[in-house]
Amino acid sequence: MNTTTQPDVSALSFEQAVEELERIVSALERGDVALDKSIEIYERGEALKKHCEALLKAAEDRIEKIRLDRAGRPQGVEPLDAD
Repeated sequence: MNTTTQPDVSALSFEQAVEELERIVSALERGDVALDKSIEIYERGEALKKHCEALLKAAEDRIEKIRLDRAGRPQGVEPLDAD
């Protein structure tokens, strides 16, 4: 896993970042990566994790739920987690 030729984490889609993160976790779990390389890919994994969390937060912030009036007709929208 050569991180020097891989794209910048911020340029990856959520799906691409998760896929790469899964490959990193798999490589680290196998334990067949040299220590210096393990540290390098672990650091990239941390960056990927943060990127995925930021993308998920942005998606959650965009999700809204539809408010209904007493008759069940749409009345407007509000943030999903608002009660």
